[in-house]
Amino acid sequence: MAFDQITTIFLAVLFLTIGTFIIKKVGIFQRFCIPAPVVGGLLFALIVTIFKSIGFEITLDTSLQSLFMITFFTTVGLGASFKLVKLGGKLLIIYWLACGFLALMQNVIGVGLASLLGIEPLIGMMAGAVSMEGGHGAAAAFGQTLEELGFEGAMTVGAAAATLGLVAGGLVGGPAAKHLISKYDLKPSKEEMEVSSLDTDHEQVTTQTFFTQVLIITFCMTVGSYLGKWFSELTDFVLPGYVGAMFVAVIVRNILDKIKPGAINMKTVSIIGDITLGIFLSMALMSIKLWEITDLALPLLIIVLVQVIFIVLLAMFVLFRLLGKNYDAAVMISGFLGHGLGATPNAMANMHAIVGRFGPSQKAFLVVPIVGAFLIDVFGIPIIITTINLFK
Repeated sequence: MAFDQITTIFLAVLFLTIGTFIIKKVGIFQRFCIPAPVVGGLLFALIVTIFKSIGFEITLDTSLQSLFMITFFTTVGLGASFKLVKLGGKLLIIYWLACGFLALMQNVIGVGLASLLGIEPLIGMMAGAVSMEGGHGAAAAFGQTLEELGFEGAMTVGAAAATLGLVAGGLVGGPAAKHLISKYDLKPSKEEMEVSSLDTDHEQVTTQTFFTQVLIITFCMTVGSYLGKWFSELTDFVLPGYVGAMFVAVIVRNILDKIKPGAINMKTVSIIGDITLGIFLSMALMSIKLWEITDLALPLLIIVLVQVIFIVLLAMFVLFRLLGKNYDAAVMISGFLGHGLGATPNAMANMHAIVGRFGPSQKAFLVVPIVGAFLIDVFGIPIIITTINLFK
């Protein structure tokens, strides 16, 4: 059975609502800050897998998925007032270098364990940086390259590892950050709490203000889309559409703060961001093919499990300290685990669950998507290509 766009969106909203209900009723999910879209989306994926096992296949039309994703990242950019954050700086560099080190170690783990377990090193690499930091897109692209080189099943292995990583990233990010926040009694800075409060206090959501924010958001999305295409044509380096939209939104926010303070109604923007993130991530996880995981060989399962253990240890015992061992660092750890095992939207959902419970962290919401969506490839792709050339 094939569901159209409208039905797919309805199902995404339905299972997002179900996920929210389950989290409220099952204390362990709320205690460990598991995002509602992860719970609802995986529940739907499990149902689809059960139906497939009895010969009834369900497919979704997720063509609107990218629209919700770009909208969410645009709302993140609109929240980036320079009163809260000085862009770039030490934190971004540290986080970026950590992502580069992670990509290197993920390939070392994948290739090394593959050799020990008696499978092709490059097949093991498909459970390394390709599918962990790279996600499904990189797994498909590099999997096709390896199959053309004669490594059969590389694409399937990559897709399966990416699926398992995506699930793991959504499950471990929240609990890890929550543990750090509780252990060290971390809280958002007073300055951030005050400015964040000023952004939303006494703001009313009316039809007029809502449409004004929609106008600003769609303007940023449009300009960001054209800038992304121009940048890609000029440099031959692909810039994800949502990165361009977010950068434009940061610029627009701070220009408007200068010429027309109050033009950005953050209460409305936050509502739009919450809705679009929830629908996008729910839709993404609903589309996961869990049966690909059941087909994984034991060696591949071992490699992915070691990848999860390594990134958790790296994040909690090394990166957390390098980032300042404070509240912002803990929130960024949840994002690091999200995109280090799965995808940037996974990271954003993890952080969203944390700040929804403990308070704002604009630094995390700027550093993580900038690195996870774009800068990470500066290290990741050369490492993957070098690995392929060493073992082909």
